[in-house]
Amino acid sequence: MAAPIEFLTSALAATALAAAFWLRRHFRLRGAAACRPADALAICRPMLKLLAALQQHRGMASGWLAGDANFGPRMEERRREIERLFAAIALALVPENACAVPCMTLQDFRLLRHRWQELLHGLGGLSVDESIARHTAIIARILLLLDAVGETRIGLTRMGSLPQVGNFARRLPALTEALGQARAIGTGVAARGACSPVDRVRLLFLISRAETLLQQAQADAAASHAAGAASRLVAELAAVLRTEMLHAEGVRVASADYFAMATRAIDSVFAWIDASGSEIAAGIAARMQTPAGR
Repeated sequence: MAAPIEFLTSALAATALAAAFWLRRHFRLRGAAACRPADALAICRPMLKLLAALQQHRGMASGWLAGDANFGPRMEERRREIERLFAAIALALVPENACAVPCMTLQDFRLLRHRWQELLHGLGGLSVDESIARHTAIIARILLLLDAVGETRIGLTRMGSLPQVGNFARRLPALTEALGQARAIGTGVAARGACSPVDRVRLLFLISRAETLLQQAQADAAASHAAGAASRLVAELAAVLRTEMLHAEGVRVASADYFAMATRAIDSVFAWIDASGSEIAAGIAARMQTPAGR
């Protein structure tokens, strides 16, 4: 990453964090009403974008570390996007930090961003497996925050249960992560041109988990275009994994092609998540218009 870009993105994030700390103090001094479902959605939406960008960077890093230099420039683009999202989320967390028990404090979030920067600084010296593990640890924290905010701030509010929350904040993000790990491992496998026994077991586990999560999400949602598209693309990816990636005699798909196919499947799940979020927003608005605010 070029030094001026790194300086500017770091300065942007630092400024946003400073503003967030000031705003948190301002909210508390005014006794602002916090913990509203609308504020929770304002956290979840950029957090989901951050999840997607981190997952993509992890997959690109796997291909790059395995020898495919073409992933390098694309990683730079994702890094700039990730820095912008960290800054946006810091501001969105301000109302959450005015709650009596925040799902994530600004200090916790600052530590998460610090771990991301540590990962970037040492990425060139990591193995593919080490890179995946370090990325995945950061992503796991994002998934925990999404689940906590979704359940606590939206799913368990005085307005009653919103049935889309389980898919929006838990099942579908978990599905993107199973597919994201399969993308990261599979991209490295395709770049090397061979699948080790360990990677074969990992990929089989991940695609089986993805299929299970997909079935659970389908059972908890009405049929829709977004759900149908995601189901089709996940099934296509699973078929390619089983027929083109896992053979002992070699891998029969290029790393860029596999990455693109996995990305299409993951993007379709994020589109489903976005549609669920729109349904939740409409449900919140409708219930807030009732006389009792329920």
